[in-house]
Amino acid sequence: MSRRPLPFYARPLLATAAAVAVLAGTAAAAPADTPPDRPAALAAALDDTYYKNALGKSGAELKAALHTIIRDQTKLSYSQVWDALKATDEDPAKPSNVILLYTGRSQSKSDNGGNADQWNREHVWAKSHGGFGTATGPGTDIHHLRPEDVSVNSARGNKDFDNGGSQLGEAPGNYTDGDSFEPRDAVKGDVARMILYMAVRYEGNDSFADLEPNDKVNNGSAPKMGKLSVLKRWSQEDPPDAFEKRRNDVIFERFQHNRNPFIDHPEWVGAIW
Repeated sequence: MSRRPLPFYARPLLATAAAVAVLAGTAAAAPADTPPDRPAALAAALDDTYYKNALGKSGAELKAALHTIIRDQTKLSYSQVWDALKATDEDPAKPSNVILLYTGRSQSKSDNGGNADQWNREHVWAKSHGGFGTATGPGTDIHHLRPEDVSVNSARGNKDFDNGGSQLGEAPGNYTDGDSFEPRDAVKGDVARMILYMAVRYEGNDSFADLEPNDKVNNGSAPKMGKLSVLKRWSQEDPPDAFEKRRNDVIFERFQHNRNPFIDHPEWVGAIW
């Protein structure tokens, strides 16, 4: 897997230990002494470079511009996803662990696999919705692949996202019924932004289905994921936090070299949908 040098616009920010760690491949969490203006400086640099062709646009024009930007990526194999998730979802309080998406549990990076109580690779955009499976591309895109407990992953299955249902005993705060899944409050926005990233990245022009959100559940094998109105509300109610922003940076710098624009610009959710 190739690694690129740090983009030129980020080089003035190398004074922070976090940026040095990313370059060194350790992907450490940002230290307490990170200058408070670094996020603003990085956002401005990205707008001046990475997102410059999307600024000032809205609707279908913005969606098309973002697609052109983010489709330029390094693709991982499905086996490479294991190691990538160990970096992207690292527990900042315990670097030998990852944080599981739905349960929120901190678990050893090495305790991954298919057995009970291990963690495996959850496709947030269910891989059966569009039939891409684990193919290199949407099936291995770590912007929507997250570590999750094996049985909780199974309970979510390929259900669309919506509010309601019965609480999962193994994952309090998560709810499910026959056709939908509701994640815990702390990651509702994360889930929404992952789904909408996939809808922009995969537009049907690279041998995979055109993925789109809709306002339904029970989408089955159609390349659709719902429920859009709920996802939009979740994105507003749960804005990007430090963990989600760091994850976006690690994916960009170390692995795929593309970004989830809805983490950098949450307002673009409403501008497109």
